[in-house]
Amino acid sequence: MTSSTVNEPLTRNRRREVVENDQYAAFVRRVMRAYGRRVADGDVEALADLVALASQVDAALQDAVNGLRRYGYAWSEIAAVLGVSRQAAQQRWGRGE
Repeated sequence: MTSSTVNEPLTRNRRREVVENDQYAAFVRRVMRAYGRRVADGDVEALADLVALASQVDAALQDAVNGLRRYGYAWSEIAAVLGVSRQAAQQRWGRGE
């Protein structure tokens, strides 16, 4: 049996073991599309509620980025996942720090 050369106390694993994120995101996307179709089928009063969800998505993104930063992720790591520059990510979501 080979022993690990990793010094566990010095190695910080920032990744949490969460297995349902992909499925959860897919579920949320399905709900959002279904809501859009419901509004499109004549529920004009719900249009304002659908628009309000956009601000909730923005707030959720801000919370997520703030949490990742507190967890130790660098702006460059966050930006790489989002497909933007480090500067663009920091300018957009850095206000929460």
